[in-house]
Amino acid sequence: MTPTPSPPISAEWVEYHRDAGRSGVGPAEPALTTPKVAWRTSVDGDVYASPLIVAGHVIVATENNTVYSLDVFTGSVVWKAHLGDPVDASSLPCGNIRPVTGITGTPAADPATGRLFVVAFLRGQHHMLYSLSLTDGSSAWQRDIDPSGSNPAVQQQRGALAIGSGFVYMPLGGLYGDCGAYHGYVVGMSLNGAQAAAYQVPSQRGAGIWSPQGVTVSADGSVYVVSGNATSGSGFGNSNSVIQLAPDLTVRSYFAPSNWAALNASDTDLGSVGATVLSNGLVVAIGKDGVAYVLRAGSLGGVGGQLTSRKVCSGAWGGTASSGSDVYVPCADGLFALSVTSTSIDIKWFTGSPLVASPIISAGAVWAIDTSSATLFALEPATGHVLFKTALGAAQRFSTPAATDGFVVAPAGANVVGVSVVG
Repeated sequence: MTPTPSPPISAEWVEYHRDAGRSGVGPAEPALTTPKVAWRTSVDGDVYASPLIVAGHVIVATENNTVYSLDVFTGSVVWKAHLGDPVDASSLPCGNIRPVTGITGTPAADPATGRLFVVAFLRGQHHMLYSLSLTDGSSAWQRDIDPSGSNPAVQQQRGALAIGSGFVYMPLGGLYGDCGAYHGYVVGMSLNGAQAAAYQVPSQRGAGIWSPQGVTVSADGSVYVVSGNATSGSGFGNSNSVIQLAPDLTVRSYFAPSNWAALNASDTDLGSVGATVLSNGLVVAIGKDGVAYVLRAGSLGGVGGQLTSRKVCSGAWGGTASSGSDVYVPCADGLFALSVTSTSIDIKWFTGSPLVASPIISAGAVWAIDTSSATLFALEPATGHVLFKTALGAAQRFSTPAATDGFVVAPAGANVVGVSVVG
């Protein structure tokens, strides 16, 4: 018997929040009508990374260092690849991913070459980049990405990978608890594994690049990252900064708030959210103190050089979504919709639930996961009113969904849930 072909899928979700620009915008059609949970699939470890959706397959990576390819219509396993034993969390000096830590940063797919790029934290404490086949999960090559002089035991690869200018970019920061002599890094590896580059934040210690949103790549190939706090005595050294890097990871410009030293002293990272690069040439950054900054792309302004700023919320963590001049921000006191220009930041609406929920936009709704209640929400984009919600059963820190035609896919602890937007 010849199997019936799956219906065509046109909307790919190849990186965190769909693309290297982190727009978070999926297909508008089919629009949300009578959504329901279509399937639930168990995997072999907790899922911190965002799912990806490529050619009708959902790519899921676990803390047990296993990558799965699932059928988007049924959730059935197409293939899986185990990349090696993860690190026993009890062997690390601090951190908050337990009992093991393996793949944390969201992988990046390159449909043009049929490859998936994923970083696994392997027993023996080193970070390994794998180039896998999207067709069957086989590995073409692998490269150790730990920079020379770094201590992998205190470095975490939490931020999402991004593809641009023939490279895959991978950020590194510290573990929860800021233990050890960690640094902020961006490592770039050519897509064939032959060439590598690296940038180290020049702070004496700390200034990790740890936001789950990771690296944002703009249309001109610039690589934007946001650093966290430097530890005591490290000075400025581009801590709590938005940093624009060239494709070869040399510095083009940077921005830091005037109160960067106070942010360092209070562990109030600017880098708890990645850079939001808008199509109108603006960059938005917001961190743990809830102050949003609007910057000029390509010329970020140096210390205190923002175009405008505003206190928006009690603090932001995770990743944003953006459409036109609108930016949706995950805050500790709810989800905020901002309208941004070079001279103003207006709050269009906010809702007290979901909390700390990194949003995406698809099927005419804003989707976000409240990790405290493990609930997936769909909200009306113009008002924030709840259109739909469903219990996921579990969620991890900074969980965020993915979307394609007719489906939203959510990580749910050690499960993955597929929601049909039309029932």
